[in-house]
Amino acid sequence: MTAQGLGSQTILVVGGGIGGISTAVEAAEAGYDVILLEKSPTLGGRVAQLNRYFPKLCHPTCGLEINYQRIKKQRRIKIFTMATVSGIAGSRGDFTVSVRQQPRFVKPSCTACGDCAKAAETDVANAFNYGLDTVKAAYLPHEMAYPMRYVVAPEVIGTAEADKIKAACKYDAIDLDDVEKTFELKVGAVVWATGWQPYDASKINAYSYGAVTDIVTNVEMERMAAHDGPTHGKILRPSNGEAPRKVALIQCAGSRDYNHLAYCSRICCLASMKHAAYLREQYKDVEVDIYYIDIRAHDKLENFYRKLKADPQVNWVKSKPAKIIPGDDGRPVVCGENTLTREIYAAPYDMVVLAVGMQPSVAANGLPAMNVDMDDYGFIVPEGSEGGIMSAGVASGPLDVSMSVQSATAAALRAIQAVSGRTAEGRKVANV
Repeated sequence: MTAQGLGSQTILVVGGGIGGISTAVEAAEAGYDVILLEKSPTLGGRVAQLNRYFPKLCHPTCGLEINYQRIKKQRRIKIFTMATVSGIAGSRGDFTVSVRQQPRFVKPSCTACGDCAKAAETDVANAFNYGLDTVKAAYLPHEMAYPMRYVVAPEVIGTAEADKIKAACKYDAIDLDDVEKTFELKVGAVVWATGWQPYDASKINAYSYGAVTDIVTNVEMERMAAHDGPTHGKILRPSNGEAPRKVALIQCAGSRDYNHLAYCSRICCLASMKHAAYLREQYKDVEVDIYYIDIRAHDKLENFYRKLKADPQVNWVKSKPAKIIPGDDGRPVVCGENTLTREIYAAPYDMVVLAVGMQPSVAANGLPAMNVDMDDYGFIVPEGSEGGIMSAGVASGPLDVSMSVQSATAAALRAIQAVSGRTAEGRKVANV
């Protein structure tokens, strides 16, 4: 196929987190049609699940809302939620993408009034809060959901409860006959912005996650601190609901470890410092110990580190703990050696927070794409546009939010070059 014969100039973005959203709006505002696929019921990805950003500790709602407004004003973007890619065939300029979309059981006419949730009786795990609490079987994924539309859990379909939920909707927005759909898209370029998932802390056997109730992960801690989280913004011990008086934040939980994730995830140090700040805001007498290998706070983020470093109630222990065991009173006990003082410690805590790393979603879930280079860790190598398939955000490597947005802007440019038949250097491609 010659450059003059290039097919579709539509760009497909797979993944509706901050990277995918940024790629989509940048490409659309440059004049290109974009299709955005997201596997969950709403856009926003992991960023929507954050309580605050570092270093200013502002709420992510503002950043997401700006992008949602850009999407609403942009007719060139078409969104499919609860949708995943099941196959890709073709080449740059002429891809055929097979898509599978799960049923939502709620029509676009939903006004988010909430009457369906009032009629629901069954509780299901709340995925937005990492399963730390439950929601009714008819639910709004979260208060800033986009699209602002309810979902009916498949667990109740075919039951009398589902009929009750349908009857409660005065807008006839419940569709109990909704089924899985499959369809194909014709696109000229594909951007994988599938993001990341927290590393499974239960695989770190020595740290007793799942066996000791008061051991949580960093992403769970983030939801606990959020006002719409399982504890309504109050950081409490999961075992008894009491305020913690002494908390350990364990860096590199499974990261920089050839048995788990061999690489640094870049964000964990700052995320733990942010959690220390949460604790210090809520409890003036709380003592926080941060166990670290070394601190990675790049560029201007070092100021955030220095602020925490000056707090006399935040202690820094240079050590990668060997194990965490249950104490006689059920509290977690962190055991190891301080590599500066050579002290062997066994310190009890009210709570322990494990800073688990970023695992690329494609490494765990597979990638139904051809001719895509991945590194040793499962991240998609963000090559040029010659192949027509590229990556953005954390799909390309461990990045913080601002870096993900920068990566997404670059991916949008590569995708535009791909569908317009140009190389990264701007030369027209003769044969593709």
